[in-house]
Amino acid sequence: MNQLDHRKAAARLQLLKPDGTPARNCPVRAEQVSHRFLFGCGAFDAVAMMKTQDEARRAFLLERMEKWLALFNYGTLPFYWGRYEPVEGQTAYEETMKGARWLQQKGVRVKGHPLCWHTACASWLMQFSNEEILRRQVERIHRDVTAFRGVVDMWDVINEVVIMPVFDKYDNAITRICKDMGRIRLVKEVFAAAKESNPDATLLINDFNTSVSYEILLEGLLEAGVPISAIGIQSHQHQGYWGLEKLNDVLERFSRFGLPIHFTENTLISGEIMPAHIVDLNDWQVDSWPSTPEGEERQAREIAEMYSVLFAHPLVEAITTWDFNDGCWLKAPSGFVREDNSVKPAYETLRRLIHETWETHEALVTDGEGFLTLNGFKGDYRLDAACGSAALSLDGDTDAQLRLKR
Repeated sequence: MNQLDHRKAAARLQLLKPDGTPARNCPVRAEQVSHRFLFGCGAFDAVAMMKTQDEARRAFLLERMEKWLALFNYGTLPFYWGRYEPVEGQTAYEETMKGARWLQQKGVRVKGHPLCWHTACASWLMQFSNEEILRRQVERIHRDVTAFRGVVDMWDVINEVVIMPVFDKYDNAITRICKDMGRIRLVKEVFAAAKESNPDATLLINDFNTSVSYEILLEGLLEAGVPISAIGIQSHQHQGYWGLEKLNDVLERFSRFGLPIHFTENTLISGEIMPAHIVDLNDWQVDSWPSTPEGEERQAREIAEMYSVLFAHPLVEAITTWDFNDGCWLKAPSGFVREDNSVKPAYETLRRLIHETWETHEALVTDGEGFLTLNGFKGDYRLDAACGSAALSLDGDTDAQLRLKR
């Protein structure tokens, strides 16, 4: 069995001409136009593009996002409470919704990140009691998940819970209530609010901590009935590539839950590696962090290996690279494009994997009764013949009859 067989399906199709008769002995071109697998990246620039009044800046961001769209079918948008609603009642709804709709219209699935987190939390919450903070947190989830329903139907519901009640960098409202309530009760409350607001949404828990502590937390949450749709795993590798041993260890340990796995925040840099003694990545503050030719080649090799391992794993459903361009979080050279939008070797490497190696484009011919068999990677297809075309979603082995349209 091929290690990618689970990513593929077969369809036995009878093609009919527009008049309803079989398209006999007809050459057909099958073109995959999208993947079922979620190849993702941070898409914050889609929001920035909608917000800016500077036409030159908008054109620059549009150029960047067009390169983004040539790779990805899945984007993460920012909902950090302290930035989304810096003043109570004054939200970034308009530009965020415009960015989300723009992506959706381009065929991109959109995720919101995050609904609850102790970092980048709204500072104005600090005036309230713990009971009132919780009430407002739940109210915020109801408001935003409801408002974006149908456009954003996937959410990182809560972020970095393992460290949340013991976080001591600075005082914040969410650490306060997590310390007061305990992790499991808080997670249960916020997931319940998200589920109630959008019962069909994909709801993730997300963490950078891949130790046994995260496993223990997940055990407790599942025993408590928390409706986790997928396990989110962050993999910010500023201090060097995990390598196959750690990658396979993480996959093995978190596979035991039987839930889909999303690599939600992946970072591989193309410059100097962050020193190993840094415990909190945020403590590495530099004036500049340049990309280098050697680093770019290394990044491309690591991207190819890591994505290949994850795409082959049956429980992995999504991979999100965090920064599309260099110079974002921590000024790291972590993107697929440089700050001037020129593409790096990692961009071309991933493009070849997604849109050549892992994508199906075939020339087929129907038989004397109009039948053909399409074997390909799961996703959406367009079938083109001289007498018309048709659309097909290939998700599992199937038999179907398709009528071509002119």
